[in-house]
Amino acid sequence: MNIPRRELAALLPLLAAHAAQAQAKTLPTKTFRHEDLPVRDNPNGNKSRAIFDGETHGAYPIEMHETELAPGNAPHAPHKHEHVELLMVREGTVEVTIDGHATVLGPGSVAYVASNAFHGWKNVGTTRAAYFVMALGRKRA
Repeated sequence: MNIPRRELAALLPLLAAHAAQAQAKTLPTKTFRHEDLPVRDNPNGNKSRAIFDGETHGAYPIEMHETELAPGNAPHAPHKHEHVELLMVREGTVEVTIDGHATVLGPGSVAYVASNAFHGWKNVGTTRAAYFVMALGRKRA
């Protein structure tokens, strides 16, 4: 297939713009100090902090946030989705239910939620619970 120079010249800016957009999604090397992360107050006294959301150098989607739950609260109703999630408990006591199996996790504990596993969690302790969630893969509705 031969592409005339004029058409190729017209395509180059589009290709450059696409490459620049792809690079803009790629997460740069960076540190994230907890005290510098903006806090969003959510319903029921819960709080969240967005940490990052973008792609690795290989274009693999990755997102991380922290949530603080008041005693007895859940961030949302149990659900499932295509992307994978890792939950890492920082403080407090969180009950994690995955496909009907409940486990109580404390500080330093981790839950891995595979793609399309029905899951949810809530603070079952008497104090605030804080945890990090890392989402791996494309988020589709």
